[in-house]
Amino acid sequence: MSVQPTPEGDCPLAARADHRRAERAFRAERERLAAGHGIPEALAYSPEATRQWVSDELTAAAHTVADRARAAGPAWLRLRARRTTLVLWSAVLALLLGQALTAMGSGWTLPRTAALLAAVLLAAPLTAVAWLHRDRGGVLAPLIGPDNRVSTSRTVAAGWLLLAAYAVLTLALTLAGTDDPARRAELRTGLDLPHGGGLLTVVALSCAVALWTGHAVAHRVRHFRAQKVRAPRPRALDPLTDDSGGISFTAAQYVLVNTAALVFAAVQLSRDPYQLPSPPWALAALVAISALGYAAAKLTEGGRPVIQSVVRVREPGAPHSPIRYGDELEIRGSGFVPPGAEAAELLAGTTVRIGDVLVPVPLVPVPGGFANPSDTVLRLPVPAELDPGPVDIQVITAAGTESGRYPITVAD
Repeated sequence: MSVQPTPEGDCPLAARADHRRAERAFRAERERLAAGHGIPEALAYSPEATRQWVSDELTAAAHTVADRARAAGPAWLRLRARRTTLVLWSAVLALLLGQALTAMGSGWTLPRTAALLAAVLLAAPLTAVAWLHRDRGGVLAPLIGPDNRVSTSRTVAAGWLLLAAYAVLTLALTLAGTDDPARRAELRTGLDLPHGGGLLTVVALSCAVALWTGHAVAHRVRHFRAQKVRAPRPRALDPLTDDSGGISFTAAQYVLVNTAALVFAAVQLSRDPYQLPSPPWALAALVAISALGYAAAKLTEGGRPVIQSVVRVREPGAPHSPIRYGDELEIRGSGFVPPGAEAAELLAGTTVRIGDVLVPVPLVPVPGGFANPSDTVLRLPVPAELDPGPVDIQVITAAGTESGRYPITVAD
């Protein structure tokens, strides 16, 4: 199967359309081959040849989809850069409307002007950053980790840093516009450590978690204690999900607890604009507990592939015999498909080293997905190039992580 790009394929938006068409064509081809249709007659009487031909066809088609995805990536990032900038200035406009509505009863005050100016002073440089990094997602660029996903810990830390910067700017502008000595003294007192201790604690904690988790994950990957697969593109839901795209309990609770604390601090600032918002120590402790659970999960999740057993696949009624050339092996274990490696082009990168021979694990389609490779079972033929005798088997996943060696003996 091949998917030809459209004549306007150089256009970023056309590249996104090409990617969607390639995905639809790939799914249709996978379902057709899973149903046994389209297989050449010359291969129909050889299950091994049929399986290899199907795997090669789907691998080529999957690489076509991956090429289209890489071409569409910049278009997606530029679109997100525009949308995040629009959201940013929409928030400033919403703040203006909110201040205008609440001022109807109490009148316009200096803190209201300071709050609006602080929002504009923050939005302007963020807009400049978004324009400079428009090919990397705009204001999302600092939040995207090395695995091309929006980082949970960076997002939380950025939220607290933005709130702290906005609060300090608001107080500074209020102080600059206040002539009343009593008010000026109140503002300076509001910046003292006893009033801002809670905010300082959660900001420092969120930044420490962001730095520590990034280092810990990189260290585990480098030392083959965890597997990381680069995502095709960042997603808005990345802070709430794991690498496979499913909702992660530890990430979701960390984001939700900090979001609640951020809302509390923002309400504090709006109700008392003459001092830094400071979450109560009980709320700061809750944030710390949430951060501890998230950091602990990052330290323990994942792992390298493990081979638990290797058996010869025996058809019903076939005699029992040693492993020989042409037999099919079933490797049982765990961690063969890393989180985020469920796409066909990544599954096709799963390889088994048998002795000195590298054998790609064939793709076996079933309706809606693939039966092989799976996270716990791999099936592949014994290669003809293998010499008889004792050999070791190792699984190499799509993340490039190798399992331990498992010895088998190949008979003459």
